[in-house]
Amino acid sequence: MNRYVRLAVPALAVALLAGCASRIEGNAVSIYDNPFTVAGLPVTSGPSGPRIGALDADIVVENTDGGAVDALAGNAIADIEAYWGREFGVIAKGSFDPVDTIMSWDPSERRGPRFCGETTFDFVNAAYCTRGDVIGWDRAFLMPQLIETFGPMAAVTVLAHEYGHAIQYTAGLVADDDPGIVFEQQADCFAGAFMRHVAEGDAPHFELNTSDGLNNVLASMVLFRDSDPNDPDSIHGSAFERVTAMQIGFTDGAASCTRIDATEIESRRADLPQYFDSSDDGELPVTAEAVEMIFESFHRVFELPSPPQLDLSGAELNCSDANATAPVSYCPATNTVGVDVEALAERGTPDRSRPGEFSADVRGDYNAYVLVASRYALAVQQAAGQSLTDAQTALRAACLSGVVSAALSPAGPLSSGLEPDAEMVWLSPGDLDEAVSGLLSDGLAASDVNGNTVPSGFARVDAFRTGVLGGEAACTGRYR
Repeated sequence: MNRYVRLAVPALAVALLAGCASRIEGNAVSIYDNPFTVAGLPVTSGPSGPRIGALDADIVVENTDGGAVDALAGNAIADIEAYWGREFGVIAKGSFDPVDTIMSWDPSERRGPRFCGETTFDFVNAAYCTRGDVIGWDRAFLMPQLIETFGPMAAVTVLAHEYGHAIQYTAGLVADDDPGIVFEQQADCFAGAFMRHVAEGDAPHFELNTSDGLNNVLASMVLFRDSDPNDPDSIHGSAFERVTAMQIGFTDGAASCTRIDATEIESRRADLPQYFDSSDDGELPVTAEAVEMIFESFHRVFELPSPPQLDLSGAELNCSDANATAPVSYCPATNTVGVDVEALAERGTPDRSRPGEFSADVRGDYNAYVLVASRYALAVQQAAGQSLTDAQTALRAACLSGVVSAALSPAGPLSSGLEPDAEMVWLSPGDLDEAVSGLLSDGLAASDVNGNTVPSGFARVDAFRTGVLGGEAACTGRYR
């Protein structure tokens, strides 16, 4: 494809089409039914997907097979266009003009239509092409698997992202020489703004709840991350960055997306690691020795007067004032963090046995270590005299885990006050993605001392992001 095409899916994701995976489902217990709003909206658990009884929109889809996927996509395009008809004046002068051509294709057809001057054979993707002002999608593989794995709203999100590219050009927000990451993060943000519109109940054809429905939308962004930051074609951003951009749009609306440029993205990246060393994949196998090392690193970050003790004999501490939360627990009575090393290692081992799956389960060492950080964060809260058994506790745990993550960036000593030390454990590219994946799935890293989390993955990730980007003061101020 040429430079005029903006894709929904990074190239490596095209290989993920054999098999399917289950949707994100939480394993942690949520007793806090509605402790906080989700970016100002109530936490809801109703339906997500096409509205029952809504008539199909009158949208012309070229080369359609007349099937359910194209019908859903056409309805999505109609709702997205209605949204931009109302919102375009917020971000630019002039009036909104819908995209000229909407089309679909089956990438298994050798004599299928051409998109942006290129064959659609084997083109498993969705994209926007400025030449001809066209949005198109693969109706046979990509979209059906998105729907099966993450639900229909994931497919709608892809189309909202592609329409975001069209809006960029129509509004003159980007130039061809802007970095690719600007195009992609801004389009993610526009998709987030549209999903807020759906969650508010204003879309004629779709609805979205703000618990598991929104969780699965964010999980689809994790799937479509750039997993190799050393690849020069990695212009979509990490899962952490893509989810952040989407949350900006969902929280602050379309106008906030216009402020995403190279400078803004660089400021969010700050000192976070962006590239792997040539001989390093960034994975630190989870062993007793490694847990001890990272635990010592946490001591250096927080410098508590009475830091917690580490017990590697298991997560069951027979604690008098808290339940066990395997594979890592915190006992306030004894100020001890207990770790089941074998179970933690299983959680922190990359799963390479099923490379063909659509899955947002980003498994790696930081899946494990962020849990240890979150239980250490409970000791930090206890030292500050804060409750350990409410919703604020859960989100502070995630937020303080984000603080730890930023402080352990290789460049972190310059901004965190830590002295560089070879004995410390340092963050690697991809670690934040592993944390985000866990926060969207079982949420244990965003739970209180008894393992109770909040139902909104959006809120859990948002708390973690607050700590990464805002530091400890931001956690204290926000989750009082």
